[in-house]
Amino acid sequence: MRLLKGFFSKVDQLLTGRRPVDDELFDELEELLIQADLSIHTTTKLVDTLRKERYADSEQIKDKLKSLLQQILVNGDRTSLAQPTAQPAVYLFVGVNGVGKTTTIAKVAQRFKKAGKRVLLSAADTFRAAAIEQLEIWANRSGVEIIKHQPGADPAAVVFDSINAAVARQADVVLIDTAGRLHTKTNLMEELAKIGRIVQRTLGRDPDETILVLDATTGQNAVNQAREFSAAVPITGIALSKLDGTAKGGIVITIKDELGLPIKLACTGESLDDIEDFDAKVFVDALFEN
Repeated sequence: MRLLKGFFSKVDQLLTGRRPVDDELFDELEELLIQADLSIHTTTKLVDTLRKERYADSEQIKDKLKSLLQQILVNGDRTSLAQPTAQPAVYLFVGVNGVGKTTTIAKVAQRFKKAGKRVLLSAADTFRAAAIEQLEIWANRSGVEIIKHQPGADPAAVVFDSINAAVARQADVVLIDTAGRLHTKTNLMEELAKIGRIVQRTLGRDPDETILVLDATTGQNAVNQAREFSAAVPITGIALSKLDGTAKGGIVITIKDELGLPIKLACTGESLDDIEDFDAKVFVDALFEN
């Protein structure tokens, strides 16, 4: 996560230099954590935990804070993307428009292809012609196959055809793009549920992963999006896009702490190779770098 630098720089500065540990220090820390996109709930829990212990100086608080953040982010979860165990493996990607969902799918496709897997993309965001076109561009660029219908077609029909094509062509992986129009939220969520049923009916099992793509720069709005999608479909993990210098970083911790959803993928740039398995220690260390 080479771009994750300086999000918590003010927190780092506050706790560096062995300043005395007093109520003023904890009050300042609480304010800075909220400014870094941690929710009030998560911030209060962290600071209350820190207040209960005795510290010789602020450097010890920083070490403890880093440890607490790592504990929140891991918390016993398997944080890497599930690897294919049956053919074809099916990965469903959901998220609102504009979060980088299609680009994230392209990056995952590139990873699987480099691992020697035969990949098929399913253009099930039929609401926007541009979404189909963008996914096709990525498919051509990555050299993977794509199943698409005309704009306005039934997304579940696209998924049905994609899975059957994957079986016929002996593809290893199917990556499904979906619509993300929150202004017709009820219809969207019903559509996602229908796609899930089609996968279950066609394959005899649920998708291997249902990944929610969130834009790390949107702050607390990302938590609201996660709540809405989790209410509609069984989310198995989060992919964070745009984890670069414009994101504050704290939202990642809040999502995991408040929703319990494991962070599985981190996208840190525009290249197809700018995607990594999420690593809690690397992430927390990067937060405190200047």
